[in-house]
Amino acid sequence: MTTDHPIALTIAGSDCSSGAGIQADLKTFLQHKVHGLSAVTSVVAETPLEVRQVSPIPVPLLQDQIHILLETYPVDVIKIGLLPTRASVIAVAEILNQNSIPSVIDPVMVASAGSSLSDDDAAQALCYRLIKEATLVTPNMPEASVILNRTVTTEDDLETAARDIAEKYQTSCLLKGGHLPGNSDRLDVLWHEDRAYHYRHPAADLPDSIHGTGCTLSSAISANMALQSSVEQSVESGIKYVQKLISGAYKWNESGQEIHCLGW
Repeated sequence: MTTDHPIALTIAGSDCSSGAGIQADLKTFLQHKVHGLSAVTSVVAETPLEVRQVSPIPVPLLQDQIHILLETYPVDVIKIGLLPTRASVIAVAEILNQNSIPSVIDPVMVASAGSSLSDDDAAQALCYRLIKEATLVTPNMPEASVILNRTVTTEDDLETAARDIAEKYQTSCLLKGGHLPGNSDRLDVLWHEDRAYHYRHPAADLPDSIHGTGCTLSSAISANMALQSSVEQSVESGIKYVQKLISGAYKWNESGQEIHCLGW
């Protein structure tokens, strides 16, 4: 019997279309041969085209999910995605503060379809209570703009913004450049241990009807950290993994609409 199998816990929302959230995280963990655990923060009725409803899980139930898993399993890394309310953010922040388990926070605020997934109080609590507890935070450019309360819109902004987030919250920051304009190569910047790491990759021609790239990247990084890779190695491997899934994306045509999914 195989022992000492690495374990990753995802604390995130449930996406019924299985392209993002906990479903994407568990697929990613499985492909990395990491055992996945999950604590559901919210149930989201969505597809890549529409978010119809977000229903938060009661905080005591969220806490019980996390506590029973941490009490039972030797968790190697915690990945955190959608926290829809201020109370859920604070509950998770308190649990992280009481543990030394490495954690990766994907500060999910808005779905790819454009709908808000968390309320304004949750976004503020995430900035002031949760990010400082993380080993690594992985914002995109709009999320970094919220965290820093200033615009992050150009390639020249990326390294400075990643550094400022890392220094302000005493963490490491991977700032994703997927929202850069134009069709040139994309740049993601990691600020880790007082040093910048640049990761360039081709711009992906992503259709509107695909989502879950951010969730999948942060869970791939988490899986690699569970496998004892360094933060910078985990980021590099995670970016390559997501690029592979994008290049292998597939689609369905239904009722005159195209739905795309990452190529797991």
